[in-house]
Amino acid sequence: MGEVIVRQALPADVRRIHDIIEPYVIRRILLGKELVTLYEAIQEFVVAEVDGKVMGCGALHVMWEDLGEIRTIAVEPSSMGNGLGKHIYRELERRALALGLQRLFCLTFETDFFGGQGFEAVADEVVDPEVYRELLHSSDGGIAEFLDLAHVKPNTLGNTRMLKQLG
Repeated sequence: MGEVIVRQALPADVRRIHDIIEPYVIRRILLGKELVTLYEAIQEFVVAEVDGKVMGCGALHVMWEDLGEIRTIAVEPSSMGNGLGKHIYRELERRALALGLQRLFCLTFETDFFGGQGFEAVADEVVDPEVYRELLHSSDGGIAEFLDLAHVKPNTLGNTRMLKQLG
């Protein structure tokens, strides 16, 4: 693998991001995202370039004053196992720390990967009841998944809820 550069995603990267995540959507590992949704959330995304070509992506979504969610980490299948996902994750964590976040959440099938980054499986609610009530007002599907609401359960079956305390 050549030189890896992780940078802020640009609107011009959206179609490539969509192409990277689509195989995982087909295999039901990631939830599908419409192009318009990716454009609307582009400021949350980073991309990993290898030798100038975008080969991976990931996003950090702020959920609350101290809590963020790692979303949509994906790499080209040909780049699996080369540490590209770790490069992406490290940049997202760096951004979370810069924002003053204290915890990161993910909902994933990739428990070994996230466990290796310091995440632990959680079964309990990770926010207090007051914050939970506030989050219920969000129209974001990822927040509904985080809250484990009944209407998203078909999309999240088999996923593990994981949390990391940032230092």
